[in-house]
Amino acid sequence: MEDIHDSRQNSIAFAEDDGARDKKPTRIAVVRCETVSEVCPGVACFKAFNHRKQSFKPYDQDAEIIGYFTCGGCPGRRVSRLVDSLKKHGLDVVHLSSCMKLSGNYPPCPHYDEIRKNIESKGIEVVDGTHH
Repeated sequence: MEDIHDSRQNSIAFAEDDGARDKKPTRIAVVRCETVSEVCPGVACFKAFNHRKQSFKPYDQDAEIIGYFTCGGCPGRRVSRLVDSLKKHGLDVVHLSSCMKLSGNYPPCPHYDEIRKNIESKGIEVVDGTHH
């Protein structure tokens, strides 16, 4: 039992809110396309967030990205489970990555509206896009 407690302290406890802040930061997750993730490491999404550009302009410097994951492939099979998990960590808003709507080398996500509605049904705000 001691090993489990030590493991939790070392691996998970740091991510929990200790209540020491006056104002809760906005906690953000980004969902991206599984197919596009094979060629895109997400640099533009993080750069837009780090510099508070494009879709991340409204956030103050205390905002945090607490999740960054792919949809899990069509039809977005991973999104619901991961949003439920992130809600336990104070998730406020999910950005649906720009790659989910772009057309060109990849088709736009055929399940975009369903994914959006699923997240919104959990009481989480959804923002279209990250860096485009």
